[in-house]
Amino acid sequence: MVSNACDKPVIGISCYHEPASWGVWNTEAALLPWSYVRCVSDAGGVPVLLPPSGADQRRAVSAVDGVVLAGGADVDPAGYGEPAHAETVSRPDRDATEFAMLRAAAEYGTPVLGVCRGMQVLNVACGGTLRQHLPELVGHRGHQPAPGEYGGTEIVLTEGSRVAALLGRRGGVHCYHHQAVDRLGEGLVPVGLAGDGTVEALESPGERFVVGVQWHPEQDSADVRLFAGLVEAARS
Repeated sequence: MVSNACDKPVIGISCYHEPASWGVWNTEAALLPWSYVRCVSDAGGVPVLLPPSGADQRRAVSAVDGVVLAGGADVDPAGYGEPAHAETVSRPDRDATEFAMLRAAAEYGTPVLGVCRGMQVLNVACGGTLRQHLPELVGHRGHQPAPGEYGGTEIVLTEGSRVAALLGRRGGVHCYHHQAVDRLGEGLVPVGLAGDGTVEALESPGERFVVGVQWHPEQDSADVRLFAGLVEAARS
């Protein structure tokens, strides 16, 4: 890591627009779990929040060196031409903003890390689709056992992939998702699978760092390797 804070890459993290309570206040807020901020900072980046603010994100993305698409609600299935499943809960304002962030990131060559929902946004933005309720496909709820409870999932990563270079070939991860990649987006390759065949990681081949993981790496405070990979790509 560089010692001069001014040399640290600035990493924009997408966030929620949600009602929230703190202190004496109960109002709308730009909201993000602190774990994302901590992981970016511990990995050597300077974290800044990018709230849902419309479909023109070129100026915002031009001001950062890397982008994290954070976890959150489901992607609106209208974005991939399907009706909503009864279990689907979407935030169209986040969709519009994050799709725009990806377009701007592609234009500027900005590195991107998509986390959980962020990986699904990446896949849909590239023309892919999602399986809207995973338990109907795999026959269990291990990827999202209960509200607010992460599932422990064992994954296998593809040898030679960018993600495997950062994490190794195998490991246990924290999952919290009831949706998953169905048809893969153009230009993306699956590089990580759960035992039931669910795509848990994907990336775009080539020099630019474009990685999506279906799990929540920010939940392991001792392991910031994916965030460090993004920060290193942003630095270069």
